Amino acid sequence: MKKKKNYHTEISCNGSLVDTHCHLDMESYADDLLEVIGRAKAARISHVISIGIDIKSSKKAVLLAQRLSGIKAAIGIHPHYTDKVSEEDYQHLRSLHKKYPEHIVGYGEIGLDYAKKHAKPENQRRHFNRQLELARELNLPIIIHNRDANAETLEILKTHTPFVRSGLMHCFSGDEKFAEDVIDMGLLISIPGIVTFKNAPQLHRVVQSVPLEKMVLETDGPFLSPHPFRGKRNEPAHILFTAQQVATLKGLNIDEVAEQTSQNARRLFNLEKTQTL
Repeated sequence: MKKKKNYHTEISCNGSLVDTHCHLDMESYADDLLEVIGRAKAARISHVISIGIDIKSSKKAVLLAQRLSGIKAAIGIHPHYTDKVSEEDYQHLRSLHKKYPEHIVGYGEIGLDYAKKHAKPENQRRHFNRQLELARELNLPIIIHNRDANAETLEILKTHTPFVRSGLMHCFSGDEKFAEDVIDMGLLISIPGIVTFKNAPQLHRVVQSVPLEKMVLETDGPFLSPHPFRGKRNEPAHILFTAQQVATLKGLNIDEVAEQTSQNARRLFNLEKTQTL
């Protein structure tokens, strides 16, 4: 039998990395979550932010953060689900934060998604505004989802500036001008595994132009695996390949990328260095 290749051993990183966006509560990880966490630890991932997309997944993210050192939670309602948001949902989110403030480090993912339109645009906009207000109330940094809605996303965000705790633009896919606008607003941009794809020249240019001090890394697992795992389930350990590509594009070594992006993430989410995987 042919031995399975271990790609993770091909990249050496002496610094620690932070995965700022992963959906660890999803069914894709149900059978081997501890193995996934073990591989992340072996790959020198210090923290993973498990992201909520609705009330159920937000609760699961918090439970994971309670169980596993180095896992932190973000709570919120994804734009896909904003047609059915109730006042009771907002009370659930407040209660979660009141009960588990030490485990919840961010609010999101929230925003606008006009690509698939699972929810009416007017509901997406209303609840985006509402959740930005709640993030301010809870003093949490924001995690923004934006697909095919650059202008409206910026327009809404501007009405809520200055942000009390900053935030990031998740899975950044815009151009250099959009990156500049986002950064000028006080937000970071989060680079996904797409940056390893040959057919992502726009993202390559963004990475080359944006200062490393304004950047964090993410997997968006179980989605968007970097090369050489494209098409397979993504997981936190794969962020090594994203970090390596960012280093290549910026003419740096991976340790420099790991140190700066992790410092950015720790500052944004107020992560304790001692509470690692």
